[in-house]
Amino acid sequence: MITTATGLDNLFPLTKSQIKPASRVLARAFQDDPLWTYFIPDKLIRKSKLHYVSDFLVSYGVLYGQSYATSGLEGVAVWVSPEQGELTLWRMIRCGVFSLYFNIGRNAVSRVNFSLDFFGKVHHRLAPFPHWYLGLIGVAPEFRGRGYASALIKPMLARIDKEHLPCYLETVNEKNVPVYEHYGFEVVESGTIPSSSVNYWAMLRAKRG
Repeated sequence: MITTATGLDNLFPLTKSQIKPASRVLARAFQDDPLWTYFIPDKLIRKSKLHYVSDFLVSYGVLYGQSYATSGLEGVAVWVSPEQGELTLWRMIRCGVFSLYFNIGRNAVSRVNFSLDFFGKVHHRLAPFPHWYLGLIGVAPEFRGRGYASALIKPMLARIDKEHLPCYLETVNEKNVPVYEHYGFEVVESGTIPSSSVNYWAMLRAKRG
């Protein structure tokens, strides 16, 4: 069990050089995640290629958000600030969407794009005001249950509280709902991604102070 971090200075901001190692951690963390399984249904292909999806998402966090890792890269969290929420075509290009297309194929990229577009619309509808967005958080399987997720979440929420801003996220795992509720998030919408079996819960944490 680690000691939970009390400030962002206990975490490490990711740089461009750390995108690939961080994305490998997330790929392992999300191997059996319902959404990522929807992206790449075949288990063997998913195991070898899922890191290309996390490369793209972590790149976005490094270029346009704030991405942090624990000291030994046991876990990674990607946050997007109120000023950087829109996933534009140019930003997708900068984050490597063409490489993603080449490495995982048209069908998988179509599912990724469809999901991002769907969640983007839900996000905009439910949180049309300045807020932070917890876009991605994952801990390597062998380090789960040791406090790393808490170490990634608590310091950033403390900062957000000082800024008097709300925070928004989506999860596709129902078991995560009470975990996020523990940190003050509330479910504001639940449903299913169209033409899929992937359920989602959109959650909002009201501003403090």
